[in-house]
Amino acid sequence: MDGGAVKVSELAAQSGVALATIKYYLREGLLMPGEPTSATGARYGEQHVRRLALIRALAGAGLAIPRIRAVLELVDSDERSEFETFGRAIAQLPPYVESEPDPEFPRARKVLEFLGQVFEPRYVAVAHLEQALIGLEDAGLSLSDERLRAYGDHIRGIAEVEIELMPTSTTEDGIRYAVLGTAMYEPVLTALRRLAHQDLAARHFSQHRDSTEQEN
Repeated sequence: MDGGAVKVSELAAQSGVALATIKYYLREGLLMPGEPTSATGARYGEQHVRRLALIRALAGAGLAIPRIRAVLELVDSDERSEFETFGRAIAQLPPYVESEPDPEFPRARKVLEFLGQVFEPRYVAVAHLEQALIGLEDAGLSLSDERLRAYGDHIRGIAEVEIELMPTSTTEDGIRYAVLGTAMYEPVLTALRRLAHQDLAARHFSQHRDSTEQEN
């Protein structure tokens, strides 16, 4: 415990987390115990402040307590590679796969092979892609090679920037970046895509209107 250790009430003030919530996190095992100072007291340090910030961020991203616990267990474990750790952490984010549509993921495999990307069926996004492709089929829609190539190229460019910016100092920082970045930036990407549609449509229809007026 560092020299800046504080009582739990001071921890609540420093972190901005209610005392009752901190005690709940302690009971649930989400927050590591403090250093005992008496039969009923303990002191807490900077690592507790950081852990509370991570818990709050995960909860703010919509994760339930069991899924927050799963992410924290990955943070505290060194039994897996970083690749597998990040994959398992991302799996705690929605949408959740209740049942695999096809354990072979034939549609997702075909798409990933077309894009020249690794096919790892244990990675939950493979199941997400398979479900999405089934949804397209059910709606009578198709994913043309032209559209798929455009999607793949541009999304890969986004992913390259995100991976380049990923902190590598600690596993905790990496998982925080991967999980929260995925949860919080994906809505931004969706909104920007729709706004690009709006902008392009406005320009298209404006040009079409001007052309019609000139003809008349």
